[in-house]
Amino acid sequence: MQAGTVPLRPLTVGELLDAAVALFRTNARPLLLVAVLLAAAEQALLYPLRIDTAKPPYMVPYDDALDWYWVMIGVGFATEALIITLLGGLTARAAGSALLGERLPPRALFAPRGSRLGWVLAVAVFFGLTAGVAALACFAPWFVVYALIGFAAPALVIDRVNPFRAVGRSVAMSVRVGLRGAGVRLLAYFGWATVRLALGFGTIGPLELLTGSALDNATVWLVAGFAWTVVNAVVYPILASLDAVLHLETRMRTEGLDIAIGRARATGRPPAAELVVT
Repeated sequence: MQAGTVPLRPLTVGELLDAAVALFRTNARPLLLVAVLLAAAEQALLYPLRIDTAKPPYMVPYDDALDWYWVMIGVGFATEALIITLLGGLTARAAGSALLGERLPPRALFAPRGSRLGWVLAVAVFFGLTAGVAALACFAPWFVVYALIGFAAPALVIDRVNPFRAVGRSVAMSVRVGLRGAGVRLLAYFGWATVRLALGFGTIGPLELLTGSALDNATVWLVAGFAWTVVNAVVYPILASLDAVLHLETRMRTEGLDIAIGRARATGRPPAAELVVT
């Protein structure tokens, strides 16, 4: 596979993950720039909540702060969904070009024209609020929300549909082919979640060994927050890249997008027009 190119055919799950990582690597500089800023803002927001509600290093709640502990959980999942969706607006632009064998330069990736930034921001806020409320509701509804709304940003940017249709289209595409899209999104999320948790919690023990003493709560969460900022700055754009690639692959698998692009090329028509859903 050429680096950064989305293959013009249906893919296996392994190929989807490879294509997502390749897309991220090709556009790493602009994606990391945005992801670092968003991940740092997220940790700054969560830091005061963690100090007052969770025992380090394993996020066990204080018995007298269970109410605020659940607020922290909801805020964490809300910001996470919002960030992935915002980054999805960028990765969708890159993926659409990659599918056609092109590569957008960083300036073009950030260009206002065609970005639909306002609508992407609106959908990101909606997804974030929905995910946060779902996490607060004993967490179980979060699985459904995360699995079904992830294609909204690619639908906005690639398919060029309106926000309401983008959300509906995201749900519809996620359940096609036996919930394949939803399953792949959850698989990738929890696969990367183990890495994120291990790196976040795993920084505390070595630091205490180096300092020779136990760290106070504020320092523990500061160190863990820094570690999570670093790892999330990589994981969030990779998950957003997967959303964009999976969206296009689902269209090829269920709507014949690859066939339409091939016909356009054979007849001399612009293949980019086939990405737009009418």
